[in-house]
Formats: sequence, structure tokens, C-alpha cells
Amino acid sequence: MSLIPLEHGIALAGLLFAIGLVGVMTRRNIVFVLMSLEIMLNSAGLAFVVAGAHHASAEGQVMFLMILTLAAAEVAVGLGLIIQLYRRFKTTDIEVLSALKG
Repeated sequence: MSLIPLEHGIALAGLLFAIGLVGVMTRRNIVFVLMSLEIMLNSAGLAFVVAGAHHASAEGQVMFLMILTLAAAEVAVGLGLIIQLYRRFKTTDIEVLSALKG
């Protein structure tokens, strides 16, 4: 069985993280920002799994399970906030939130 080299796995994780970061920085819709954050969290999990497989230890998989738990909590809280903001302002645009004053 051939294993994926460490450099290729880390490069893929870095590319996914960069795509997620660009999405967070450029998108104006809250849903797309949350999806970009999920991509960033999954790329960090991929880096942990690849590094753990390279060192033949299970710590990378344990960290990935912790990242999945954090991502699930982030989605639950984030979607709750999005629903409330949409009910109040009838939009999911981030610029509306920056206009809120007290």
C-alpha cells in the first residue's frame, strides 16, 4: 500500500486553508462565511491526520475528532444567530451587522 507523502498532505491542507481564508475575507453573506470557516477547520483537521499518520500515532485523529466537535458547535450557534438576524433584518449581509450601533 502506498502512502501519501507528508508534503502533499500538508500542501493540500494549506491550499484548502487559503481557499477558506479568501472566502472569509471576501464574502459578504454570513452563510458563505460560515462555510469558509468550515473549510478552514477541515483543512486543519486534515493537517493533523496527515501528520499523525506520518508519525504513526493516533493523536492526529483524536485532534480531528476535537475539531469536528468544535465545528459542530460553531454550526449550531452560527445558524441560530443567522436565523435570528434574518428574522430581524430580512438579510444575511454582513454589512448590515457593521451598521448596528448599540
